[in-house]
Amino acid sequence: MLVLAGTPIGRPGDAPARLADELATADVVAAEDTRRLKRLTTDLGVTITGRVVSYFEGNEQRRTPGLIDDLLAGHRVLLVTDAGMPSVSDPGYRLVAAAVAAGVRVTAVPGPSAVLTALAVSGLPVDRFCFEGFLPRKAGERSRRLADLTSEQRTLVFFEAPHRTEAALTAMAGAWGEDRAAAVCRELTKTHEEVRRGPLGELVAWAAEGVRGEVTIVVAGVSPAAAVSTDEATLRAEVQAREDQGMTRKDAILDVARLAGLPKREVYQAVHVR
Repeated sequence: MLVLAGTPIGRPGDAPARLADELATADVVAAEDTRRLKRLTTDLGVTITGRVVSYFEGNEQRRTPGLIDDLLAGHRVLLVTDAGMPSVSDPGYRLVAAAVAAGVRVTAVPGPSAVLTALAVSGLPVDRFCFEGFLPRKAGERSRRLADLTSEQRTLVFFEAPHRTEAALTAMAGAWGEDRAAAVCRELTKTHEEVRRGPLGELVAWAAEGVRGEVTIVVAGVSPAAAVSTDEATLRAEVQAREDQGMTRKDAILDVARLAGLPKREVYQAVHVR
C-alpha cells in the first residue's frame, strides 16, 4: 500500500495523530528532505524502523520504479514531503500514477493544507475555488497564464516565493485591475503568521517593502456582474486588452463573447469589420 501523509505546514503539533503511527510502522519512508524528516520525527517522538529514502523533484523519476517494486513486493510505503500533502505542488504525482497503473492501493493520511488554510482565512468566497500552484517565473509566461484566468469567476489560490511576491501581485493587478480583492497569507500557522487583505494595488505597495516566509496568495474571481458591454467599441477594446496581456486573438474573441453573451462571430465582426 502507498500512503500519502500530510505533514504540518508550520507547528509540529498540527500533525495528525495517525502520522506518528505511519512513520513508526512503514516498511519504507520516502521523504522529500530526509533532514526535515529527522526534525519531524524528533518533534513527534517517533522512531522510524523502516528504510528511509530520499524522494524529491530531482530524483523522483529515477526513484519511482524502485518504490513500485517495493509496493509490489507487499511493502507499505509512506510518502512525506516538507509540508502539506504530497503531490500538491510537491513530489508525489509520478509515484501515485505509477502505483495506480500497477494496481497498488493508494490511501492518504489527511493533514494541514496551505491551500485550504489560506482560503479559509482570506475572507473571500470559498464556495467555488481553483488552485493554480506557482506562477511561471518568466514575466511573459506569467502574463499569459494570468490572461488565461481573466474571466475566471472562482476564487483563485496561488503559491509564491517571497522574493517573487511583489512581481506576482504587480502582474495580477495589471491583468485584473488594482481593485480586485485579494489576501496574502504569510507563514501560515507559524509564530509570525500574517494575513494581509485588500485590493491588489494596496498589496503591491505592501509587498514592495519586502516579504519573508512561505506565501500563499488568494484572489477573488471576476464578478459575474462584470460582464462586457455589447457595443462594438467596447468589444474591440476588450479583445485588444486581452491580446495585450498575451492572449491569441482567437482566445480573446472567445473570452469576450462568453462574457458579453454573444456568438463569437459577432465579436469577430466587431473586431475585423469597421
